[in-house]
Amino acid sequence: MFDQILPSLIKLTTKVGDEILSHYKNDIKVEFKTDETPLTIADKNAHRAIAEALSKLTPNTPVLSEESTVVDFKERSKWTEYWLIDPLDGTKDFIERTGEFCICIAYIKNHRAIFGLVYAPITRVHYYGFEGVAYKYHQNIQTIINACMKKQPLRIVTGHHSSNNSKLKAHFATLGEYELNNLGSALKFCEIAQGHYDYYPRFGPCSEWDTAAGGCILQNAGGLVVDENGKPLRYNTQDSLLSPPFFASGKPKG
Repeated sequence: MFDQILPSLIKLTTKVGDEILSHYKNDIKVEFKTDETPLTIADKNAHRAIAEALSKLTPNTPVLSEESTVVDFKERSKWTEYWLIDPLDGTKDFIERTGEFCICIAYIKNHRAIFGLVYAPITRVHYYGFEGVAYKYHQNIQTIINACMKKQPLRIVTGHHSSNNSKLKAHFATLGEYELNNLGSALKFCEIAQGHYDYYPRFGPCSEWDTAAGGCILQNAGGLVVDENGKPLRYNTQDSLLSPPFFASGKPKG
């Protein structure tokens, strides 16, 4: 299935990315949602375009987006398969014009992400992973990517807005020698997936649409994304759509 629809998804996200960039180059009007997270017209338009396109590509598959109307868990709990999207991941970075934002699309089956696609509009690079392989696609060239960790120092990557978390700082103290880098959005998973960083621990608030696509890519690249009990992340198992604390990493050189 994913081989067949991948060209359509690449075309879709490229088009939506261009729409997002049209707003990025102009004054950005910001609203705030009830949870005090920012929302822009770029988020809204991207959500609408992606949700409509996915509904046409796979008419019988539900679509859950960060910008969707609330879907009650009594209804969601009946879903065995669905699309989980963040139409503009890294809205704060988008507003601050760091360039570190992306589009995230994941396919969830039986509570696991089995397909993930992340598109970075600024660099025009697609990342995707499924069936045990992860890829980078740029300028019509597809290459396989593999996560691989250095022995030391550990190359840690965290978000610009989440690195002051007290639990995270305490965790750093247990790691030995490391170097700390900051990067916005789900691009952190993609950078680990291609061996540029080693480790991404997250203790602060994070939602399922923030982790599904990037985490799937990393896992298909040979990396890991696990919770505090060492278990892979699961999706749509409870009323809350918040992700638990997690640890994303590459694999040691063997």
